[in-house]
Amino acid sequence: MRRGSWKIRIFIGLAIVAFAFVQKCSNTEENPYTGRSQHINMSTDQEIAIGLQSVPEMAQQHGGLYPDERLQAFVDNVGNKLVQNSIARETPYQFDFHLLADDRTINAFALPGGQCFITYALFSQLNEEQLAGVLGHEIGHVIGRHSAERIADSNFWRTATMGATVGAGDIGNVVGGIGQNTLLKNGRGDELESDDLGVLFMIQSGYDPYEMIKVMEILKAAAGPNRVPEFQSTHPDPENRIEKIKESIKKYKGQG
Repeated sequence: MRRGSWKIRIFIGLAIVAFAFVQKCSNTEENPYTGRSQHINMSTDQEIAIGLQSVPEMAQQHGGLYPDERLQAFVDNVGNKLVQNSIARETPYQFDFHLLADDRTINAFALPGGQCFITYALFSQLNEEQLAGVLGHEIGHVIGRHSAERIADSNFWRTATMGATVGAGDIGNVVGGIGQNTLLKNGRGDELESDDLGVLFMIQSGYDPYEMIKVMEILKAAAGPNRVPEFQSTHPDPENRIEKIKESIKKYKGQG
């Protein structure tokens, strides 16, 4: 009886894992803007809705929006210039750029669907071309559909881990660990793809792409000597990013 119960658990576990893989394969599509094959389980309309819904919460977490309309207009102008001179204008996404009041946290990020943010702490250290590099990078995240891809990947690994746990107990922990490492690796890949797109958008908009390298130096200095090793972080080491950015500049300058 116990042996039969064990067989049933194995069968159910394998069925759950198989379901996760079938679902992943059925939701794989080519990104029309990057040409990369991705596992996505939400529509662009859903991405836009999630981003718009999350804006108030994101702003609240960073002290609200910066109260200087002149500086906000400056951010808007740079962001919109990048959109209008790149493939971003052909996408269904609604790009909005938000200057956050947070004057301590050096950060910039994008929500699904086109909502892009930069803290005053980072903004205050940048010139216009460096700001274009940061915003171009965030536009790259949106077009690359990175948030939607990570959500889908997380759901897949959660289901696969559940199946492995049902079928073979401790093996579920192994599968879960593999999933976490995969998500970290994919997260670093997202950053490099966004850097690459950011370089392209800067060149297309008439900005000096080498200013992106200075942004990396600012981020490196902000992280300090105790920054997390690259293999433990969702962001590649700034030195690694600088080398990749140089390769992107050479690639896109050669096309011009």
